[in-house]
Amino acid sequence: MSMAERRGLVTSDGTNTGAFGPAEWALLATNSLIWGSSFLWIAIGLDVLHPAAIGFLRVILGAAALSLLPSARKPVDREALPIIALIGIVGSAGPGLLFAFAEQRIESSVAGMVQAGAPLLILLVAIIMSRKAPGRVQVGGLIVGFLGVVVLSVPNVTGADAEPLGVFLVICAISCYAISSNITPPLVQEFGGPAVMARALWMSTIFLLPYGIYGLWNSGFSWAAVVAMLILGIFGTGMARTLFAILIARAGAPRAAVVSYLVPVTAVVLGVTFRDESVGGVELFGLALIIASAWFISRAERPGK
Repeated sequence: MSMAERRGLVTSDGTNTGAFGPAEWALLATNSLIWGSSFLWIAIGLDVLHPAAIGFLRVILGAAALSLLPSARKPVDREALPIIALIGIVGSAGPGLLFAFAEQRIESSVAGMVQAGAPLLILLVAIIMSRKAPGRVQVGGLIVGFLGVVVLSVPNVTGADAEPLGVFLVICAISCYAISSNITPPLVQEFGGPAVMARALWMSTIFLLPYGIYGLWNSGFSWAAVVAMLILGIFGTGMARTLFAILIARAGAPRAAVVSYLVPVTAVVLGVTFRDESVGGVELFGLALIIASAWFISRAERPGK
């Protein structure tokens, strides 16, 4: 596929417009578990680390882990590198910093709930870029899922520490995800997820290097933070970003974005268990809405006009 053909490709389209199969469900579940725990590892890291250090460590560790895979060393066209660099900056470097700074001001369960807006933003960007409406079933599923996340999360964040600036930083982070998610599918379909994401993360590392050094210089040390950064970098960034890239290449960006609805489920449970965050009594109803949403979105696409 030439760059001209790639530019003409509808960016958010996946190769599978039918119902989700075992591969899509496995990718969805794995990403949900990994990203749901990411808020916890960030919170642990912030006990001693500067936010810039967290953003830098997660991308360099993710890049290093992916580089060990033979598939990550697959050749990539030189003309594709600027787009990969953009994916690295808006999909990894930017959100990595923004989430770290945000969690200085809000609890991890609040961050998990606000991230639930990502699928709707991804859908909006997809409509703008592709100039076509998705199927009504998928749109309805996204709306039901968002309501489910609200029902699930609001009781757990009532009275929580949630500065407006922290919420705004999370919104900025998911806006970055919305852009990167819609420009990633064509490249992953052509070169593979590991090859694209390894390069994107190395470019993120270069971009964050000066600020990352400053952050490390102004950080403390604890073994808990070391373990948290290893998990966040290798699994929460390197593995998860690659698996999500593969998922959006297969299912398309709007449908793959349902993973963000499952993330708060994990984030709230871990936040309550390990960070002494509050819990409400209507979680089962919210969970039912989220499961219904995932089922609707997983059905075969019927694009609108």
